[in-house]
Amino acid sequence: MTYPFNNILDFRFWILDFVVSAQSNDSIQNRQSKIQNSPQGFTLVELLVVMVIIGLLVALVAPRFIRQEEKAKLKAARAQIELLGTALDTLRLDVGRYPTTEEGMEALTLSKGIPKWDGPYLKKEVPLDPWGKPYIYRSPGEHGPYDLLSYGADGMPGGESDNADITSWSG
Repeated sequence: MTYPFNNILDFRFWILDFVVSAQSNDSIQNRQSKIQNSPQGFTLVELLVVMVIIGLLVALVAPRFIRQEEKAKLKAARAQIELLGTALDTLRLDVGRYPTTEEGMEALTLSKGIPKWDGPYLKKEVPLDPWGKPYIYRSPGEHGPYDLLSYGADGMPGGESDNADITSWSG
């Protein structure tokens, strides 16, 4: 069997000649025009449509995330009030009474001259509520031996939803 080429370079040129001759000039020009006429990017309208879709998705999803954050703050306030109540109960077991309104919750971390005080009853300072305001403490309270509350997001008595008061006497 004989081949029309003597070495590998001749073979490559032979294949190249074969491929080029098999294609007509019209098909090569058609391919080149298709490549030149193909879109190289996105049109302004396409980009605007994508931006509107992204904007709609953000508008639908963002309020749910914000609402979750507010729910988390309410739960954190309830948990902190519960823990502060436990610390107050422990102080009462040692001292025999709850701290007065004047002594305040600082009595959980500082003795303030209270006889039989065996604290500190909190490892850290008395925390602020999740909205950055101090908890309100009254002893004797109107709803029990003490009242411990946060006025919520708005910092005002009363309110609904995120602005509702979080109290030690309502579970």
